[in-house]
Amino acid sequence: MKIAISFQMKLLRKRQKKAHIMEIQVNGGTVVEKVDWAKEHLEKQVPISSVFSQDEMIDVIGVTKGKGFKGVTSRWHCKKLPRKTHKGLRKVACIGAWHPSRVKYTVARAGQKGYHHRTELNKKVYRIATGIHTKDGKVIKNNAATEYDLTDKNITPMGGFPHYGEVRNDYIMFKGCCMGPKKRVITLRKSQLVHTSRTAAEKITLKFIDTASKFGHGRFQTHAEKQTFMGPLKKDKQKEETVQP
Repeated sequence: MKIAISFQMKLLRKRQKKAHIMEIQVNGGTVVEKVDWAKEHLEKQVPISSVFSQDEMIDVIGVTKGKGFKGVTSRWHCKKLPRKTHKGLRKVACIGAWHPSRVKYTVARAGQKGYHHRTELNKKVYRIATGIHTKDGKVIKNNAATEYDLTDKNITPMGGFPHYGEVRNDYIMFKGCCMGPKKRVITLRKSQLVHTSRTAAEKITLKFIDTASKFGHGRFQTHAEKQTFMGPLKKDKQKEETVQP
């Protein structure tokens, strides 16, 4: 049995308005229990914390960055030919024997690079945290602090994530890389394997999350820290002068 889910594009505050729609398989229990679960969650939010948990191993599915039509040197990392080669040097020197009079599939050829569907296994979840929310009339943004770093700070680095912006909703942090460019939709799924390794069983306790700017060298963790270090700036004085009259 499968259920259809759609994104809440308004929460992302991005340019796109059309929601992504996807089918997800419901596992466990009998068919009747699956139908009851689907009815119970009809048109309701399903938070990520109800699906995944910290220290869990998950799989990531998505489409890689597109690179366009590339030659064999870029696409298959073939060795370049000598400089004086006739008709180019970023080529395969010999694409096969006279017979069989066909080019084998194992020979490197030019073509599409990137924009491929990929599945990466065994990503360990380091943290699942709530986004910016209101509690007892107060706006709580402190979702990047740890037991060892008690600074009141948000997961969004100073200046925002490059080519993305600000993270205001619930987020998941896992170890390792992730396919695709910024804003591309990825699918997270439960691991299909039985994990017995020490890495999978390890309990993660984060001590520090770096929220310095990702655009430059990033000296400061928060705007308050920068203001304390830099002191009153010229632009601040100009603002005060314009406000006073």
